[in-house]
Amino acid sequence: MTSNDYMKEALKEAHKALEEGEVPVGAVIVSENKIIARAHNLTETLTDTTAHAEMQAITVATEHLGGKYLNGCTIYVTVEPCPMCAAALAWAQVGKLVYGAKDPKRGYSLYTPSLLHPKTEIEGGVLEDECAELMVNFFKSKR
Repeated sequence: MTSNDYMKEALKEAHKALEEGEVPVGAVIVSENKIIARAHNLTETLTDTTAHAEMQAITVATEHLGGKYLNGCTIYVTVEPCPMCAAALAWAQVGKLVYGAKDPKRGYSLYTPSLLHPKTEIEGGVLEDECAELMVNFFKSKR
């Protein structure tokens, strides 16, 4: 599978979040070309402000692998992580971060671009238009 294919899987998770009344962010974590975690925002469902898609995916992936480090893994997330999620990805030592749309208001790169682990590779803009459109439409519907 390609980066676009994995991002499409993350977008499926984002659509699940949308259906559940959550901010539509989805994530998948890949290890050895296999999806080992799928997650989406659950902040409303769990009444937990930390229940972002990335946080949920990290928990599933580390349970799957039986360890706390994800250095051999890639996370695909539809929107640039916030500082909290970027820090969690740093602690998990994720090997690569791939995101779709930038977050112009709360993305980690606005605050602390060096927040991720120094060895983490970063790729942005994968299926950016589809990822951004989902977020824009969601917030338009709330206004």
